Amino acid sequence: MRKVLLLSFGMFALGFDAYVIAGLIPGITDTYHKDASQVGQAVSIFTLFYAISAPLFSSLLAGKPIKKVLLAAMLVFTLANAITALAPNFSIFLLSRAIAGAGAGLFSPLAVAASTQLVPDAKKGRALGLTIGGMSMGTVLGVPIGLYIADFSNWKSAMWLVVILSLIAALGVFKLLPHFPASAPPALKERFKMFLDKRVAITVSITFFASIASLGLYTYLSPLLGELAPGNSLTTFLWAWGLGGLFGSVLVGYLIDYFKKPKTLVTIILSTLTLSVVCIPILIEFPVIKYLPFFIWGAMGWASQAPQQHILLSYQPKQGSTAVALNSSINYLGSSIGATLGGVVLTLQIGSISLVYFAILSMIISLCLQFYSMKSTYTLKESAKSA
Repeated sequence: MRKVLLLSFGMFALGFDAYVIAGLIPGITDTYHKDASQVGQAVSIFTLFYAISAPLFSSLLAGKPIKKVLLAAMLVFTLANAITALAPNFSIFLLSRAIAGAGAGLFSPLAVAASTQLVPDAKKGRALGLTIGGMSMGTVLGVPIGLYIADFSNWKSAMWLVVILSLIAALGVFKLLPHFPASAPPALKERFKMFLDKRVAITVSITFFASIASLGLYTYLSPLLGELAPGNSLTTFLWAWGLGGLFGSVLVGYLIDYFKKPKTLVTIILSTLTLSVVCIPILIEFPVIKYLPFFIWGAMGWASQAPQQHILLSYQPKQGSTAVALNSSINYLGSSIGATLGGVVLTLQIGSISLVYFAILSMIISLCLQFYSMKSTYTLKESAKSA
């Protein structure tokens, strides 16, 4: 499992980088003299290239040595983050975020595939959980840690930390990871074929709108809290969200085993997530309790993906990896679009609170699709009983 831990560490660096910009927006706006909506597009660009890089490159990389591809992807990711820290202007800054997203999007699915080749069949589930958990841990902890470093020094120091982490991961892959065959991530054509299954299309659409709401809103947490709770520490709210994310990531596996009805669990998670977003402006003035919506938001946001994957695996048991990969790409695509639309909302200068209303609307769409999915499943079961 030590080699799996190495891949998990690489995934941690990816997760750390994915949303660290969200906490560094104030410092970056001062450096490049841009507003929050413009800087927020760095998150949008990173997640967009993350979403499309693996399916775009997977056909080209089929049959290539996995170790070499992983090493190349991590080196590209490392170099891109170094460019981010050194970027002399905003255009190069944005370009570096696109390159970093492409490197991350290529490394992630290959690392997940490789982790299952490093352990016996009995430990494959544990290896997958450890590898994917590395990225969630990096995402959850990256923003508050990055913000703390930026407060202590500057935002570029936080980016140099990402460079150091990813360089260590690259050296580990080069020195310790063995050469072995592993299947390439599913190609773009294979993922699009999944949309022909109506059940899969609805399920990933639910993921899409939930991601627009949750991760899109998170990108602009700094200007939102600046309007709703001026004078409050952004770091504390980020830690509340992050701790909630850790709690949700750990708990969701037990909930899936307990409920044994992933669709019901997804409905509960989405409803609770919507309620938590609604409560943000309502509870923001109350001491201590104001952090509760952020904790629940983080927990439900990170807990939503695992039961969705279970549902997709039940729909496409023979092409489960393709369905799950599609859901992952859609999740990051939703995040990218959420960050982009959030920037548009801020540009319209109608108040950061509008981001909350926008997120609630997106969550309502996601819930409507979820209820439709449950109704369709119930109708099919009833028809089967009648027959």
